Amino acid sequence: MSIQKLKDEAARALGRKDVKYLIGYKKGSYGFRVSPAFIEPKEDVDQLIMSPLCNMSLVKYVMMEEALPSLTEQAKKPSKIAIVARGCDSRAINLLLEEKGVPREKLYIIGVSCTGAIDQRKIEARFPQVTEPAEVTEENGNYIINVNGQVHTVPKEELLADLCKLCRYPTPVIYDKLIGDKLPTKPFHYDEIKAFEALPLEERLAFWQQQFTKCVRCYACRNVCPLCYSTICSLDSLTPQWLRRSVDTSENFMFQIIRTFHLAGRCIGCGECERVCPMNLPLMKLNRKLAQDAKLLFGYDSGTDPKAKPLLTTFHSEDPQDFIL
Repeated sequence: MSIQKLKDEAARALGRKDVKYLIGYKKGSYGFRVSPAFIEPKEDVDQLIMSPLCNMSLVKYVMMEEALPSLTEQAKKPSKIAIVARGCDSRAINLLLEEKGVPREKLYIIGVSCTGAIDQRKIEARFPQVTEPAEVTEENGNYIINVNGQVHTVPKEELLADLCKLCRYPTPVIYDKLIGDKLPTKPFHYDEIKAFEALPLEERLAFWQQQFTKCVRCYACRNVCPLCYSTICSLDSLTPQWLRRSVDTSENFMFQIIRTFHLAGRCIGCGECERVCPMNLPLMKLNRKLAQDAKLLFGYDSGTDPKAKPLLTTFHSEDPQDFIL
């Protein structure tokens, strides 16, 4: 993908009268980190980057956009937001469109074909205590890493995020302008989930109890998820109180199960929850289980069609009903 083409399209988008700013990526302040960029004057597009280090979703920032007051001069200003979106980001946007979380006319989507992002934990373990901003490019199945004045070549498979290896939609499914070549959709499979389901029930329960013992209930997984955009979360409610404030295995179990079912038919596989989890919990194992069920039971693939109705708000007479007592 040509970064210059991305910058040129960003400048064109910011030159439109109906676009007030653009959300993209820029270099972080240290090491292998990148930061979200909020660009308003088109002259600032040179700070945009797009590299394997761009592993965060930007869609959450769309939902944090302020609601402008009506009948004011401010409300008459340009209201469209331009956003750089990868394949998983575009699916999150589609879900937001399905759920009427954001109107389509509010967005100008610059789609970017994505060949995968680097796992932050993997590269920081490989190159510890790096403070100077590093640069990474992809070339012939390798990552070329320029750090501390030295250039290293590392096989891509060694640093690629695990969820990126499972991504089925490397090309955005919705966009106004696409940067990069269209990449083929990958076949449907949930082999690792089926392997886990084959384990005895007691072994699966023990696994999750051990995992949720580590949870510190920081709520980072909830706060970063692009599909958790309610202004008031039911898990924070005191009347009724679904969840106690104590941090123990039972309450952690309840929190994670409620959150997982809240994302049933909605999770788009971006893995933001796992990326930010300070305890490195395998949260996507739960989310991918329900994504598998949505696909196998109802033929529903979340975030692929902005005109589709959300899975849990529709009913078809041919839906499976064996679970109904």
